[in-house]
Formats: sequence, C-alpha cells, structure tokens
Amino acid sequence: MGATSPAASERKVQKHHVATTLNYWDDAGDGSEPTPIYIGKGRITNERPHKAHKFTVLDVSGDESSYTLDQNGFQYVHHSSQEKDFIHETAIQDMYYEECRQLLKTVTGASRIHIFNHKVRRGPTQWHHLGLKNLANRGPVTKTHVDQSYDGAELRLRWEFPEEGDTLVQRRYQIINIWRPIDTVLKDPIAVADSGSVPDTDLVEAVMVENDFHGKQWVVRHNPKHQWYYKHRMTPQDVLLIKCFDSDRNLARRSLHSAIEDETHQNERSRQSIEFGTA
Repeated sequence: MGATSPAASERKVQKHHVATTLNYWDDAGDGSEPTPIYIGKGRITNERPHKAHKFTVLDVSGDESSYTLDQNGFQYVHHSSQEKDFIHETAIQDMYYEECRQLLKTVTGASRIHIFNHKVRRGPTQWHHLGLKNLANRGPVTKTHVDQSYDGAELRLRWEFPEEGDTLVQRRYQIINIWRPIDTVLKDPIAVADSGSVPDTDLVEAVMVENDFHGKQWVVRHNPKHQWYYKHRMTPQDVLLIKCFDSDRNLARRSLHSAIEDETHQNERSRQSIEFGTA
C-alpha cells in the first residue's frame, strides 16, 4: 500500500503532552564502560543501570509534517499495511517486508533497502524488572538509547554485506527503524528526541551482543536540554521512522528513542508494536 505525508490529514487537535520520566544511563563516573547487553537463544540479559529524570514529552499531533528524518532524525508517515495481526512469521516476511522496502524507498529515495531484523513487542511494561527475560515476553524498552553507534553502524553494514562492505562504506548509507503499532497505542507510547538537541558528547558507546553479532549502540547521559516528542494515540496506520545512523555528517545522524509511561493510560492493556531494522 502507498505511503503519504500526514499533512493531508493534519487538523487542529488538542495536544496531549506528557509529564513523565525518561531513564538515562547511570554513569558511575569512574570511567567504566556501560554493562553489555546479551540477546540470544530466546533470552535477553540487560543489567545496565539507568536513572529516571523528569521531562515533558510534547505531542506532535496535528504537526507531524514539521519533523523529518534529515532535519530531526525522525518522521511520521501515514501508511496502511495488508498485514494486520503480525503473528505469523511467514506472513510478516512474505508481505510486510516488501511493504517496508517500498515505504522507505518512497520516503527516502533510497535505491536499495535491506531489512536485517524485526521485533514484535506484546509484553508488559518493565518486563525486565519482572524477571521476564525471555523474548516471548518482550515489551516496551523504557531506556533511552540509539540502536547503533557510529562505529556500530559500520559493524552492522559489514556483517550484513561481508563481500561488499569496503565498497558500501564509501557511499551514503543509513540505518532506519520502522516502528508501527499493531493496535492503537495508549499505554507506553514511543518517544523520540530531536537530533539537534542531543550533542555527540552526551552519547556513550555500549556493547550489545545479539546471537553471534557483536554490535555497538549508544547509551545516553542525561541532559535537560534534550527535546522529546511523541504522537498521541498512534494507530496501525501511523508509522514512525527513526534514524539510527546516517553517514552524511551534514544531516541529522541519529535520534534517541524510548518508550514512556503516561500515568493517564497506565491501566490500559500492554502496548503491541512491530519494528524493523533496515539499512
């Protein structure tokens, strides 16, 4: 199905800004590196310490077209998928993969799209703290992060294209997360930070091992100047594109993201969403 800018459907709406907390990496201050994360064999281990800091996350509803991948590091698009349930792996890979490729080509103009993983989230909030370390209970991630660091992006590119890596790193390439609700989101919406409000000095490289791939991501030091946004009541037709990396240094290169807790909707059922990693 085709993707369109949300501008046509934008209207004056009542904003639902959220006063909440965002969890930032708790830097011990002794020069020690962030604790690695390990994902594999159906399990995930994340013992990395974080600390909550107060923020107001602004609702972009009605102003979605004001934010773009190249200017802010994130972009909202309206896009309908033929897949509705996202339960069967064959349906996701046979149909939704191709839809996502076409969506990104339309939005970015890229000539080549490679999908390297996808994650479905249906678990509860704070699933790590509940002792639910198996991926079947994977829920929202309430920790600020970027999926790939600058070096981690090249590691991922070379891992996915071992024969072409030397050539591809000479060209512009991006890693973009395609995030879609499976059902209308009230509880634990996803928030993103304007790239321009987050200097590189706030980012700290951290190891994340997923099966045999040893990757690197960004964790984040707290800075009250970070500017956070989200869209209230995202539906399955609302897709959020999150830039994790861009080799073009003149554009927004990455956007922090995290699930946030909105106390007005904490009694709603657990959020359901699907996200794709693409290069």
